[in-house]
Amino acid sequence: MSGADLDDRETVERLDPEGLLARIEALPEQCEEAWQRARSLELPAAHAGASDIVLLGMGGSAISGDIVRSLSAASGGKPVALVRGYDLPASVGERTLVIACSHSGNTEETLSAYGQAIAAGAMTAVITTGGRIAELASDAGAPVFAYEYEGEPRSSLGHQLMTLVALGERIGLLESQQAAVAEATALMREQRARLGYSARETQNEAKQLARRLRGRLPIVVGAGVLTEAAYRWKTQFNENSKCWAIAEQLPELDHNSIVGFGLPDVSALHAVFLRSGGLHPRVLLRYDATADALEDAGVSCEVVDTPGESALARVLAAVFHGDLVSYYLALLYGISPSPVAPIDKLKARLAES
Repeated sequence: MSGADLDDRETVERLDPEGLLARIEALPEQCEEAWQRARSLELPAAHAGASDIVLLGMGGSAISGDIVRSLSAASGGKPVALVRGYDLPASVGERTLVIACSHSGNTEETLSAYGQAIAAGAMTAVITTGGRIAELASDAGAPVFAYEYEGEPRSSLGHQLMTLVALGERIGLLESQQAAVAEATALMREQRARLGYSARETQNEAKQLARRLRGRLPIVVGAGVLTEAAYRWKTQFNENSKCWAIAEQLPELDHNSIVGFGLPDVSALHAVFLRSGGLHPRVLLRYDATADALEDAGVSCEVVDTPGESALARVLAAVFHGDLVSYYLALLYGISPSPVAPIDKLKARLAES
């Protein structure tokens, strides 16, 4: 067996002194607690009349916006745009609601875009632990939905997502998500019993997948709301496993990427298809056809089926599964999954400019 022993608790104690495993496995409780808190949040009445919504975020603070945007598209809510960068769309004006998500409150791109929202006279709100963005919002008289969390931005998904979902209900962006949240937390608890660290590798599909991915380049494919989960898998491989990864979307990849499946050397590739119910039947047909095309090109691949009746439950179950796989892959590479030294180094350099 190559790599670390994934059933040996000493491996976790040695490689994860920061305790990331506990934070990953606590996502069901984080979502549940954050949802209960978010249900009591209040928005100015005018915010519900917004004509369109713009969400701001970077890195681990953007994934919740990805998910809510996808949920809104499926439920026929108001137009939603997600900005990952310094500048707002020129269309933002007084009838736009801009919601900024920044775990630290000091993300420079989000601060820039939020300042532009204030200047444009847009309605605004902020989700954060504090920092400069909370100060800007308070000065502008905008609501600040603050949460307390000791951990990485990518590990605070539940706090930001549940707050956005609750606000989405208030402004008519989403239908009631109460049942979906209950389903999602129950599903993730069930997954934790099967896929968490206490479940031995011989019976643990997440550990087994991580071992198959060791030394390979992960290509994660999703469709519908699982497109957002596929991207989360990609970024968690980057930050937790410290490795390259690629995210692809069906049916789009069948119109371009499929032509390049055979080159260059594909022996280091392994594709993971995230699949669930609720997808368009023609898209489901494309899963099998695309997997066959990959195998014809010599690329190994497999399917991870995601449970859940509601879209929110399906995407969170897929996210939880991927978070665990990325953690186990870090252990197999013999590295600490929590630190992100290259990001810290880049931020320090930019702070000097």
